[in-house]
Amino acid sequence: MAITKQYLKSKPICKVTFIVPAKGANSVSVAGEFNEWNTKATVLKKLKNGDFKGTLDLPKNTNFEFKYVVDGEWTNEKEADGYRWNDHAATDNSLLII
Repeated sequence: MAITKQYLKSKPICKVTFIVPAKGANSVSVAGEFNEWNTKATVLKKLKNGDFKGTLDLPKNTNFEFKYVVDGEWTNEKEADGYRWNDHAATDNSLLII
């Protein structure tokens, strides 16, 4: 799994690209505070090599909790900027710092 960030000079926006290697998966999405934890809002596109990829424009100087949903199973990003405990979910969420 990987996250890349591209900060725009002309706008207070960061293009965040999520790449999830999940060759055997049928669907992968990313859900978090940036899309109100909606598992259908940010569905990643399956590439020919079996990875799933998607890009979001997110505001600079913000932090977001998120997780991937791989075939209905919630999972954290191994290379996240950090992790934050969430009492509601009773688990750690991946943390994205922009």
